[in-house]
Amino acid sequence: MPVPKWMPWAAAVVSAALLELPFPLAGPMPAWRGLIAFVALVPLLWAILAPTESPRPLRHSFLLGYLCGVLWYAGNCYWIYDTMLIHGGVPPAGSVGLLFLYSLVLGLYFGLFALGVKFIASRLSIGLALIAAPFLWTALDLAAARITSVPWDQLGYSQVDNDFFTPLATLTGVCGITLLLVGKNAILAYGILRPFKSRWLRLCAIFLVILGMNVSLRPVLPALAENTTATAILLQPNLDVSVDNRWNSPQLWNDHISQFASLAKDHCQPSTAGLPQTNAPEFRAACPTQPPPGLIVWPEAPSLSFYEADSRFTQTMSSIARDKNAALIIGGIGADVVGNNEYNYNSAMLWAADGSRIGRYDKIHLVPYGEFVPYRDLFFFAHKLTSQIGDFSRGTDRKTFLLTDRNGQNHRYGIFICYESVFADEIRHFALNGAEVLVNISDDGWYGDTSAPWQHLNMARMRAIENRRWILRDTNTGVTSVIDPYGRVRQSIPRHTVGALVAQYGFNSETTFYTRHGDVFAWLCAILSLGILAWAGGRPLCQQIASKN
Repeated sequence: MPVPKWMPWAAAVVSAALLELPFPLAGPMPAWRGLIAFVALVPLLWAILAPTESPRPLRHSFLLGYLCGVLWYAGNCYWIYDTMLIHGGVPPAGSVGLLFLYSLVLGLYFGLFALGVKFIASRLSIGLALIAAPFLWTALDLAAARITSVPWDQLGYSQVDNDFFTPLATLTGVCGITLLLVGKNAILAYGILRPFKSRWLRLCAIFLVILGMNVSLRPVLPALAENTTATAILLQPNLDVSVDNRWNSPQLWNDHISQFASLAKDHCQPSTAGLPQTNAPEFRAACPTQPPPGLIVWPEAPSLSFYEADSRFTQTMSSIARDKNAALIIGGIGADVVGNNEYNYNSAMLWAADGSRIGRYDKIHLVPYGEFVPYRDLFFFAHKLTSQIGDFSRGTDRKTFLLTDRNGQNHRYGIFICYESVFADEIRHFALNGAEVLVNISDDGWYGDTSAPWQHLNMARMRAIENRRWILRDTNTGVTSVIDPYGRVRQSIPRHTVGALVAQYGFNSETTFYTRHGDVFAWLCAILSLGILAWAGGRPLCQQIASKN
């Protein structure tokens, strides 16, 4: 019996609302909210597959999924409005329009998912459609990363605090967790659409879902499973991203460098033993017995005077490295001159403890309308975001760097910058290239007090899990933190403060399956999805041929 016309549309809206909740909204997310991901897709799956009087059921299903996707992206990425309004100089109406356009484009993935599920159900069966649903969703997540390059807040990230599920990421990446979540939603949806005739099947289905929800609240890893053998100071300058930070006058330059040196000097500062804003206890190192830090990190920040072509900058950094007897990783503007052309990069520059230059990593995955402006004449309104420094060029090499610690031991570091942290298959190459610890420098000041800094942090945490690496995450305004190989935030300092995090961390040279093979699981899901769709598409033709014979 067909359901009332309004019910599928209402169900799609409900799913969009439920899908917002397993992700940070405007602060750190309580772990229990991750449970909502186990049921959030059930209304949408029901809406797609419920009997309908629509003369075009495939189009109807696509539009249901598209509505859900547009609403979810608009809610999850509402920070785009604030960023464009405050820092892009775009009027309110234009900022809303940009958020809406962004959601209209990426919402297509939800629409394609709904279309695929309905197509399989119409040609094969509802049961097979729901079996295929997790593979379709995972395949489209892969497309989001590879085609539109916006794999933001994929469903598996909702379980970053779930110690029972996250070990799967070492094999499959975040995609494997996503597949499990969609599968559990599909089980519940099947129970609604095709009630289990057997009581035992009903009980098994309920048990599987409850089991998954229950274990997400039970930590299975020891509180301190990894030893720390090294110390670094992560500087958080809290620079205002909306002002010109060219420190041209000698007095202004000296003031900022003095603050830099002062923050880098004190290696006994307390921190939070966990996430900020969560009432986590204070963490204070045993300063009398703790060796001085062997590494000082300055984040990606709007410190435009940190420019490689400026000898004042390079000489000052070399002097600080020698004075502190510590290696430096400094976010700034790299520069190359080729003929009459100068190329600028969003870079991390390195100095050894003796003041010598080690090298430079140039950011490879740039942010459109943040670090370069494609179709500049058409999107003139975004120019303000890059007007101070112009467009960046892309780096080409995911190189790692050998640093010597205070004990004379060499360790290899991999550095990635800001938005690159959301690309799992790219970050793994640093570990594959020998990095024993990862350093993520970022400037989340553009996002203000929205959900974006916390969402960004959780995605970086998943990179630690996938590769089983410590991550030193140094940011301009927060969340500056130390992430252990299990994705747990071991230390942090408050946001929107000038400060330094005395970070204790360790090294690991072993590689996970995911580090070695990347998104092979997601590609298998894509191939399987195409195979199921081809089977469904050829089914009626096969039946006609069989009937003629």
